[in-house]
Amino acid sequence: MPAPLSFYAQLVALESSATPFVLVTLIEALGSVPQDTGAKMLVTATGLATGTIGGGRVEAHALTLAQALLTSHTSAPRFVSWTLKGDVGMTCGGAVKLYFEPHLATVWPIVIFGAGHIAQALIPVLLPLPCSLTVYDTRPEWLEKLPRAPHLRGVLLTDLAPVVDSLPGDAFVLCLTQGHRTDRPILQRALATRAFPFIGVIGSAAKSAVLRQELVTAGLAPTLAEKFHCPVGLDFGTNHPPEIALSIAAQLLTERDRLAEKRD
Repeated sequence: MPAPLSFYAQLVALESSATPFVLVTLIEALGSVPQDTGAKMLVTATGLATGTIGGGRVEAHALTLAQALLTSHTSAPRFVSWTLKGDVGMTCGGAVKLYFEPHLATVWPIVIFGAGHIAQALIPVLLPLPCSLTVYDTRPEWLEKLPRAPHLRGVLLTDLAPVVDSLPGDAFVLCLTQGHRTDRPILQRALATRAFPFIGVIGSAAKSAVLRQELVTAGLAPTLAEKFHCPVGLDFGTNHPPEIALSIAAQLLTERDRLAEKRD
């Protein structure tokens, strides 16, 4: 059997899977208390995930508060000081100070159409980030090459464009399919019916011009036909897939941060 994950490995796993949790740390223990200073536990909406600050009533009290913080969706940390007899109802005469640090889910949805060479290079770059990744393709052999990760999902479809209707409204969308013939139906639907914060398309400036003209000819308003990035990615590097992947990841992060600053 594999060795159990360490406390901090489990913390990273929760963050990677975008699971909200609270890190509870015993920062001071006075008198007769059930655990030593520095004890920690991770609490999710379903209860104790790992660790302990001593068990019994003090831990139950802390679990209740941690779950209340998750329910309130607050990201503000909290210090509490409890006497075990007066505040917690234990017979012990000690006292504890606890630090509650909420980690809310920071799901950044990224949707990729096409699981080919560029996607295969890009996804390992994106996986360590606080995002959820969904990859759609019509080719099972390419989806099977995707790495395994809790926040990565590969979906086999026979027709890609209709799924646009069900995507999260805040998704960053990438069209990395086999060519402009398969990109255009996705773009047409995305631009005509949705308002995604970012749409990027792999290709050249010439492809961009052809796509925009075809979108307008098919009835899309010219202003909407301008609302995608092609070539996607910042202007650096070569045309090798690993360097294209880095340029795309850099643009995604730049746009994510720009939009966050705009909201603030």
